[in-house]
This record gives sequence, C-alpha cells and structure tokens, in this order.
Amino acid sequence: MQRHTRSVRRAAVLAAAVLAVGLSVSAPATGATAATPVAPAPARASGAAPAAVPAPAPVAPAVADGWTGTWSVSPQSGGPSYNQQTLRQIVRTGIGGTAARVRISNAFGSAPLTVADVHLAQRTSGSSVNTGTDRAVTFGGQTTVTVPAGGSAVSDSAAFTVPALSDVAVSLYLPQPTGSATYHQQGTQTNFLAGGDVSASGTLNGASTSGSYSFLTNLDVQNAAAQGAVVTLGASITDGVASAQDSNRRWPNDLARRLADSGRTVGVLNQGISGNKLLSDGAGQSALTRFDRDVIGQPGVRWVVLSDDPINDLGSGNPPSGAQLISGIQQLISRAHQAGLSFLCSTLTPYQGSGGWTQAGENARAAINAFVRGSGSGCDGLIDQDTATHDPANPTRYLPAYDAGDHLHPNEAGLQAIADAVNLSYFAPATQPGGSGIALRAHANGKYVTAPNGGASALIASADSAGTASQFDELNQGNGLVALRAHANGMIVTAENAGAAPLIANRTAVGSWETFQLIQNPDHSVSLKAQVNGKYVTAENGGAASLIANRDAVGPWEEFDLVTS
Repeated sequence: MQRHTRSVRRAAVLAAAVLAVGLSVSAPATGATAATPVAPAPARASGAAPAAVPAPAPVAPAVADGWTGTWSVSPQSGGPSYNQQTLRQIVRTGIGGTAARVRISNAFGSAPLTVADVHLAQRTSGSSVNTGTDRAVTFGGQTTVTVPAGGSAVSDSAAFTVPALSDVAVSLYLPQPTGSATYHQQGTQTNFLAGGDVSASGTLNGASTSGSYSFLTNLDVQNAAAQGAVVTLGASITDGVASAQDSNRRWPNDLARRLADSGRTVGVLNQGISGNKLLSDGAGQSALTRFDRDVIGQPGVRWVVLSDDPINDLGSGNPPSGAQLISGIQQLISRAHQAGLSFLCSTLTPYQGSGGWTQAGENARAAINAFVRGSGSGCDGLIDQDTATHDPANPTRYLPAYDAGDHLHPNEAGLQAIADAVNLSYFAPATQPGGSGIALRAHANGKYVTAPNGGASALIASADSAGTASQFDELNQGNGLVALRAHANGMIVTAENAGAAPLIANRTAVGSWETFQLIQNPDHSVSLKAQVNGKYVTAENGGAASLIANRDAVGPWEEFDLVTS
C-alpha cells in the first residue's frame, strides 16, 4: 500500500508539472521546470520503515508526458565562454527511442543565452556523424531559442531514431557572447568546438576539444516500452573519475548495460559531480540543494540511488558528524517519497590511505553504513558498494584489484563491481527476454545477417561471424509468429514502409510491420514471411544488398540457418 500511494503521488506531481509548464522555455520563476536551486525541505518522519531489501515495486503507469531520459549530466557554474562557435557534444545513450528532445540549461548564467541551429545525429567516430541521420531541432517551431538567466529550454520533439547504448552527437551554435557557461566539468568524453555555424557538417575539421559539457544537460526519448528512469546521485565515483576517457565505463554506464541485457527498458541518468557533497556547496551545489532539479525534475524518473556524496563531506577540513550526515540522508529519503520515488541507499566505499582520511571520518562512515543497512532506515533498497569493493582482509581499504591508486576512487574493475552489486529486481521486471538470442546465416552467401552501424543501417548478410551486431532476441508473438530485437541497439526489426523498404532495427514496439511468420524448411533452415505484406524476406542480390520482404516463394536467397548460442 505504501508503494502504491507513492505511485499515485508521483503521478499527481507529474500531472501538475505538465499543466504548469506549458511553454518549453522556463525561467527561474516557473517552479518545477526552472533550473534554479531549491532549498532542502525539512526532515519528516518516515513512518513505518520498509526492510532494507524489500520486494520489487509493481510496475507504475507510463510517464505522464511520454518522455524518458536516456542521458543527463548535472549543471555546474564556472564554465568557459563562447562566441560565434559550434559545440558538438557526444552523449552515450542508455535506452533507445523513436523520437528525441534536448534540454539546454542556463542555470548559472548571468544573462540570457541564445542558442541556434541545434542538430542531432548518430556519431560515427571523432567529430564525424552519419549525415543520413542528421535532424534539425527546433524550440517552439523556431531554430533559435533564448534561455533566460537561471532557466532552461526543452526542445520540440525531433523525429530522430535513438539507438540504445550508442553515441549521439548534439551540435549547437552560439551566435553571441555567452559569458561563463553553465557546464558539467568532468565529462570523461571528448567533445568538439569549431568556429562559425557548422552544426550540420559531417565532420568538424580543425576543431579543438574539451572534456566537459556546456549548456547541454539532457537527451530524452519517446519509447513505448520504457519503464522509467533511475537517477544516480553522487560525486566523483558516480561521475566516472578513474575510468578511461571516452570509454563509457562509469558505473552508471555499466548499470545501463546490465539493465539492457536483462530485458529491461530503464533509463540511467548520471547526476554525479566530482567533489560534490551531501550537506554543503562547493564542487557544484550540495545534494540537498540540487535534489529537486537533478532528481525529481528528471523525465520519467521512478528511482534514485544515493551514492558517494557523503565521502567528500567526511574528507573536508571540518567534517560533519555521522549523525548530521544521516539526517541529511533522511531528508532526501523523505523528499523522494513525497515525490513518489523509490530511494535506493548505498553504503560508502572505503577510503583509508587517501589524503582526506581520518579516524573520525572512518567512524562516521561506519555509522552511515550501519544506518543504511538497518531495517529502520527508510531506504527502499540497498546497494552495498562497501562490501562490493573493500578488501576483506582490510575492510577500511579497497581491494587492491579495485583501487585506482589514490585509495579514494575505484578503477574500472571496481566501478563494474559497484554496478554488479545493484539488485535489478529493485527496478521494473523484464518485459523482453534477455540472453544471447539467435543469429541468422544466409544460404545466399553463407554470411550472418547484421544490423550495421549500431543498427542505424538496414539489415544485410555481410558478417563472417555472429558478433553483437549479428545477434537478435527472438520474441515469441504466438501462433508461429516472431519479432526480432537487435542486440546492436535494442530496437525491434521492422519491414520498413510496409515492406517496400529494407528491414531495419528502429522500432520500440511490435506491430504488424515487425511481425514475421517463422517457417521451417525441409532442409532444417528457416524463412521469414512478413505479416505486413505476406512476402518472404530475401537476402537481395545474393546477399550483396539489404534484406527486404518482397518474394512470393522460398529459394536459396530466402533461406537462413537459425543459429543459437
């Protein structure tokens, strides 16, 4: 009953927000969508506390406005200034979608910000994009938007296919002096800056690079199968410090891969800020200050993980007590529950050996870990980052294999261990089968069918082995009918244009275009008959051209070996 009540409250909050927002540009005075800091609410009694590891919550209804976040960063003050320059920023998606929108933040600007000629495209490598996927983005139907100081702007919906677990380039032109940018300092991603308006260019020749994000804070998608988003709120461990540049090995990225592999369609929104604290501002606003904007305000949010913020409080010159930090955590739990969100607590990772370690801080860490592990904490679940990463022989230190070397941050293996410690049953149950799936080997040429370019190009029998791009989940639709979900991007294969165009993996739900009759042939091969037009799928031109459903009978080009692994 408690969880059902939270879902109702969350739905009410979302409905009110939708009614209140109206315009896509928000100024500080507009409340829920403004990017201004919000003062922490006073602590409230939690009532009857659930167990630390409760049963998973039932699936909640779809998000009120149909949008779910697939990528995000938390805004900070003090970024560089720009003038008559194009920014091309690379974001790593979690879930895919059939439409996209972006959020531009001027949360810490001192003057209005003008942004023009925004484009979305699938990134190929470096600053280069697949120009065939390029889409212009508008704001209220206009190609230019002015964002008030302290505010943000959300774009119109763009008809842009977003592949899951892929790189999307967001390009924007800044025609006027911006002043110090609202930015996210620790991007751990190479982004690009070029002179003039070159947002639509395939490659930014001669561009300089940066490891930060400026003005861009969100990429959202529409996906009918989306089950919500989880926000990971934290500091440098969450932000991915000690993971390699451009590797997308932050632990929230690792979690996104685990969720996708499990058959769940849950967005993972990284709201870590390196150096961030729970109680006091410094490297970004404190978790208490930024909670409403960076957690409750995220599109489609249903869960929040509080990660490593308190470690920085403990490492400061005049650290708060464990009791003070526990009080701060209780405030966040209460505010999450008031908004209808499930709150997942984390134990704090070890940090002895780092410059900020003290015995008093260690005692406070132990108190916090005991609190979140306790049955009366109010947490809706526990991620035991401490147990996942500490050395059993020296519990106040990292396991050497997980230590990045500074005794404060885990390396990539340690980050993966944190992601692996997340109990996926806390989230919505799988709606699609996971597993390694199937591959199809064409009799036409002996090659495996693949979804090339991360699923952005049409299916073709061109692969010599069954790698990730050549693997598909066979989704049983009953009565001998199946659909195929590509591992390349997590999208459903469709007989595009009612079968008149080649097969491509770009759908989020199964309809008649995505349904095929699986036919067993006398030689034990299979053929696929598209339900939308009654035609057989062929490896056109002996496999040299894309797969298309346009044949009336089965011959060698329409025969495939179904390979399981």
